[in-house]
Amino acid sequence: MVLKTLKKKLVAWLGQWVAYWAIKALSRTMEFEEVNPEIPRFFWEKGIPAIGAFWHGRLLMMPLIYKGKKLSFLVSPHRDGQVVGKALERFGFHPILGSTTRKGFYAFKQMLKAHQNGYDIALTPDGPRGPRHRAKIGVIELAKLTARTVVPVTFSASRAKIFKTWDHFFLPYPFSKGVFIWGEPIYVDPNGDRAHLEERRILLERRLNELTEKADHFFKGKKGTGYFLLF
Repeated sequence: MVLKTLKKKLVAWLGQWVAYWAIKALSRTMEFEEVNPEIPRFFWEKGIPAIGAFWHGRLLMMPLIYKGKKLSFLVSPHRDGQVVGKALERFGFHPILGSTTRKGFYAFKQMLKAHQNGYDIALTPDGPRGPRHRAKIGVIELAKLTARTVVPVTFSASRAKIFKTWDHFFLPYPFSKGVFIWGEPIYVDPNGDRAHLEERRILLERRLNELTEKADHFFKGKKGTGYFLLF
């Protein structure tokens, strides 16, 4: 039992460093483009906290695109989520462990606390376990309670490996070209009823899917483009 516990701790410790240095290595070997950078810049320059939303499978490179002052990141309470959370701490971000299915109430309270302290908040509407590319209502409810705007964003690359996990985790190749695409902000009426919240949820889901499809075709037809499924 003791050896098993030590092994888990060792894997978690190594995992956070592997994730951190993988992101750093990719950031130094890839070329990046950013589409619609004026959208997040509006909020950052005016000091207006917002909620960033992106699909779980596109999470890896997101630390590179944030240029605000302080960010809280919602990650899964599972072991893999804790590894991601520790890696994000290396970038100066504040992880919140939780989800809509486990420790959800605690996580929601922590996000409200982050809101009160002026943090931007980032989360994955389809996390932590899917269904893939289906937005849950939690991000919309958070936007309603905090009167914050939801800003969708996605990432893709010219060459990458796509893992056969529930989220189709996207790992770009070194020396490939990457693109971040920001979408039009989504505003939620603080006095909106359930029908309004559902309409906003559907809008967020559709917008993220459209952005991701656009990003995945961004380098299409250009030399050195290709995705590979890992089983």
